[in-house]
Amino acid sequence: MIPFSILDLSPIIEGSDAAQSFRNSLSLAQHGEKLGYRRYWLAEHHGMPGIASAATAVLLAYVGAGTSTIRIGAGGVMLPNHSPLVIAEQFGTLESLYPGRIDLGLGRAPGSDQRTARALRRNLESDADQFPQDVVELMDFMSKAPQQPVRAVPGAGLEVPVWILGSSTFGAQLAAHLGLPYAFASHFAPQQLMQAIQIYRETFKPSAQLQKPYVMLGFNVFVADTDEEAEFRATSWQQAFVNLRSGRPGRLPPPVEGYRQKVGPAENALLDSVLSCSAVGSPARVREGVQAFIERTGADELMITSQVFDHVARLRSYELLAGLRSQG
Repeated sequence: MIPFSILDLSPIIEGSDAAQSFRNSLSLAQHGEKLGYRRYWLAEHHGMPGIASAATAVLLAYVGAGTSTIRIGAGGVMLPNHSPLVIAEQFGTLESLYPGRIDLGLGRAPGSDQRTARALRRNLESDADQFPQDVVELMDFMSKAPQQPVRAVPGAGLEVPVWILGSSTFGAQLAAHLGLPYAFASHFAPQQLMQAIQIYRETFKPSAQLQKPYVMLGFNVFVADTDEEAEFRATSWQQAFVNLRSGRPGRLPPPVEGYRQKVGPAENALLDSVLSCSAVGSPARVREGVQAFIERTGADELMITSQVFDHVARLRSYELLAGLRSQG
């Protein structure tokens, strides 16, 4: 079976705080390393009550110090929030600390609402349009022969692998044009998944970093010993997703029995859409769902996210999934 990786939002659960979320994130990364997951990524979000990974590079430094072999990276840094030089310096620092283990995924969304985006000192009218140029500038800062008079120290010459992230065809076109690996956010925005994959593969141009297309897809997985337990655990994520899309973001809530029966048609339609890129259940059911998704998309790698309220149950879910992969 193809490689599996871990996407973590460092969730803040109800009744807890960011400090505990950070300890849980390190625990998850260490667990993933032992289980053979290829990489562990953190996502940049701002102003979100239930997500603690806003200072992504800082948290990656903490995770890197507690792990030794698993690749760590950003999935991703929302580049319009930052100057390319600052990101080159941050990830040059990480690469210097943990050589050969750093990935840099780049997205063009703010990772926040517009009010928070303004507080990040973004120019909302032009920053997103500047994204392709910013990606090229950032890669130049980290190249062995930078074309700019300013140097990223550290950063220059380290050539940290860059990924393009996206949830639409725009990212697919950019990744193909630059010859970079592409990660699609199908775990929360699957609508243009197949179209984006097709565009990326058909228009890909080889580069110094990558000779042929490489697609990694976000996928929600909730595995437990029984279907009933997995479905119960998944309701925390379902509640959080509905709350976010309804303009009520909050901390990750505890699971509830029969959640889908308690919400209306609009909420269930929303969940049906995102569940198209999910597998929930016992190991046998999840194995079937994962294999079907891989066959449908031809993914080269899956980035697994599992928003489970109970940390021990979350670790167990990743453990059970790793066992399925080892079976081939």
